[in-house]
Amino acid sequence: MINPRTLLSLAILLTVSSAAFAATPAIPEIEMVYVAGGTFNMGLDDSDAYDEEKPVHSVIVSSFSIGKYEVTQKLWKAVMGTNPSYFKGDNLPVENVSWYQVQEFIRKLNAMTGKHYRLPTEAEWEFAARGGNRSQGYIYSGSSNLSSVAWYYDNSGRKTHPVGTKAPNELGIYDMSGNVWEWTSDIWCTDYKSPRTGSNRVSRGGSWFHNAWYCRVSFRYGDAPDDCSSNLGFRLAQ
Repeated sequence: MINPRTLLSLAILLTVSSAAFAATPAIPEIEMVYVAGGTFNMGLDDSDAYDEEKPVHSVIVSSFSIGKYEVTQKLWKAVMGTNPSYFKGDNLPVENVSWYQVQEFIRKLNAMTGKHYRLPTEAEWEFAARGGNRSQGYIYSGSSNLSSVAWYYDNSGRKTHPVGTKAPNELGIYDMSGNVWEWTSDIWCTDYKSPRTGSNRVSRGGSWFHNAWYCRVSFRYGDAPDDCSSNLGFRLAQ
């Protein structure tokens, strides 16, 4: 005969486990865009370009996948259980997250999904932002008319906007110019001739707070890995 106390303990355990499972939020769909590998000219050598963007150099990129959208607050909350963003909204890009926090998010996401998400490299990011092998040579990601593809200083109303509400680029990727800066995996270097040293990481794309100059596909910036800002988020790669 089974001890009734054992039965009661098992019932309590099953109830608690079921409640915990039910409370675990489902991971929202993560839409990825396949980017066929290729060769492109990275950087900018125009007289108006910053030194950080020079020199233009040929880069070979292997095939990879990148997020169709910036990571949203809905996805971040499903994985981390918190929302550090200054501007709140499920379909807004998550922001105010450091590079270190993003690494922890990716570690947990991979454990939950069994997949191998990561941040894009700087070269992958620029190749995708330029439209990959379908590039039309635009100044910004998807157009030389920034307002059609990006939320930036002139049209943002000083806030982030739901992802995917502007036109996509040649590959069908949204918001690679504007909305929020995006962390990459690479260590910062002051120009492409200099070594990548130190701990600062490259961020790309410009944001709702910045003017058009910062939203160009070639512009790059270095942030300390513990920096957080209401204009700094990320997108995933595989």
